[in-house]
Amino acid sequence: MSANEGEVRPDPSPELSGAELARWYWTLAELTALARRMGLPAGGGKAAVTQRIAAALDGLPAPDPAPARAARGAGRQLAAPVDGASVIPPGQRCSQVLRAYFLREIGPGFHFDAFMRDYVAQGAGRTLAEAVAHWHATREQAAQPQEIGAQFELNRFLRDWHARHPEGTRPQALAAWRTHRAGPRTAPVTPGPR
Repeated sequence: MSANEGEVRPDPSPELSGAELARWYWTLAELTALARRMGLPAGGGKAAVTQRIAAALDGLPAPDPAPARAARGAGRQLAAPVDGASVIPPGQRCSQVLRAYFLREIGPGFHFDAFMRDYVAQGAGRTLAEAVAHWHATREQAAQPQEIGAQFELNRFLRDWHARHPEGTRPQALAAWRTHRAGPRTAPVTPGPR
């Protein structure tokens, strides 16, 4: 790719400057190959590899690595076998191990509803027996209509739209969704005579 007509992108090489490297588009494969050729670590995303190479090309110290992000649900997870005395660790997910335990203790009517998902997510230090008690204690409240979270608004809209338009297509439903999200439009106000 070229910024100016007639310019040709150079080959990725250790003879470039950091500014010249930043000026051109490079694929991750080209950048990792250049990093290896220069004896630099080639791991990380494209931005990290680019920064590392640019610093080395300009004779600057390597940038500090970005702090590692905690993976979703990072930390120790309960593994089978579990029982009522098993303690929920921080970051525990609603896993298949928990599902199997709850199905065994509660029966086939068990499912991870909002009450149980919240309990597991915020239940660090509590036991699975306490979680079973929580399930039974929240059944009356769970039977009441619950507010649907905003993240499920599209699903609700599509369900209702398809009920009203059974022959409608997905593109038509999505177009209706975009119109719905745009909200009511008011006619532009035209200035009156002065």
